[in-house]
Amino acid sequence: MGSMEGRTILVTGASSGIGRASALALSRAGADLWITGRDEGRLEELAERIRAGGTAVRTAALDLTDFARVDELAERIGEDRAGLHGIIHSAGALGHDYVTTRDGVEMTVATHVLAPFRLTWRLAPLLCGVVESMIVTVASGGMYTERFELARLEMGPDGYDGVKAYARAKRAQVLLAHEWSRRWAHEGVRSYVMHPGWTDTPGLAVSLPTFHRLGPLLRRVDDGADTAVWLASGAAGEVGTTSGIWLDRRPRGEYYLPWTRPRRSSEVDGDELWRWCIRRNGIDVSA
Repeated sequence: MGSMEGRTILVTGASSGIGRASALALSRAGADLWITGRDEGRLEELAERIRAGGTAVRTAALDLTDFARVDELAERIGEDRAGLHGIIHSAGALGHDYVTTRDGVEMTVATHVLAPFRLTWRLAPLLCGVVESMIVTVASGGMYTERFELARLEMGPDGYDGVKAYARAKRAQVLLAHEWSRRWAHEGVRSYVMHPGWTDTPGLAVSLPTFHRLGPLLRRVDDGADTAVWLASGAAGEVGTTSGIWLDRRPRGEYYLPWTRPRRSSEVDGDELWRWCIRRNGIDVSA
């Protein structure tokens, strides 16, 4: 991966884990940054560390499921003369209880699907306005256990299963990442999706403590973030494909369990998800 000087990248979920490691690696490569996270203190500590290394960084402490705050962030970035050359969507959480956002959306699907869609939609004019831009979505290997079915994506309170809700949302992220590529490739936008493997992050320790006990068998967070940073740099361009889900800088298969394979084409499912995201976000496409 070469120098990223002159490029500005937005990293969500940068307060900890994969997002934090991605931001640090990008700054070492010379990229200027926007970083978001819920924990303002940890976000500012990270910003100070990045600035000490000589690169520019701007912060936005917010909950991405607050759609009004997402719109405000997009406006701030739009007013920045540096423009925008890429996004790494790494914000995420696995909760075990049924919770809704202030907009009435189940929290898991809001965090992993609707918020990234809304933020990317708002920033699309910037991404399409540069010679080459990257969208990188950090998914999870957990998505391999679920088939995409829109009717089952947003779970209700009865029989709520946080692990299943997370896996379904992560499967939807893969489909959405392909839609961005399919719809915006002619504008110079590349969209990739990757998963970091089982990585030792604070989120894993809280949400899946049994896996966290694997200890030395887990990957270091820098290793988990490496492919996301590599993709954001544009280094995958020589491979000539955005298909599949990436791991360790290589495209991998999207389906390993036969019952998770789609019943319809990815274009049909992707278009249905796209229209659902627009509707649930209340986006006026005629504006």
